[in-house]
Amino acid sequence: QVQLVESGGGLVAAGGSLRLSCAASGQTFSNYAMGWFRQTPGKEREFVAGISQSGSRTYYADSGKGRFTVSRDNAKNTVYLQMNILKPEDTAAYYCAASTIWGHRDPTSYDYWGQGTQVTVSS
Repeated sequence: QVQLVESGGGLVAAGGSLRLSCAASGQTFSNYAMGWFRQTPGKEREFVAGISQSGSRTYYADSGKGRFTVSRDNAKNTVYLQMNILKPEDTAAYYCAASTIWGHRDPTSYDYWGQGTQVTVSS
């Protein structure tokens, strides 16, 4: 079992930046590809960014491409999502998730989930 805890959310003005962190424990972190997802009330959970087990490969949804950067530090069992030039449309609860295989955008392909951290972007 893997436990995931997100942090770093908050209230920020449009154009600002936040860095989200996801701390993992329970099993070997480097065995898992990691994904970031977001969800607002009444909407499906949507993919934001993903990173391979080693951190050598990343991929992004079009919504964050060019503004968001996903990275990981396996020595610290932590994955990050750097979000720049934030827009009100980015407002959502953000979740990290772990998968034993890499490359899925479908949330059902992920095995473990954190409880989320709220990001609110004001206009």
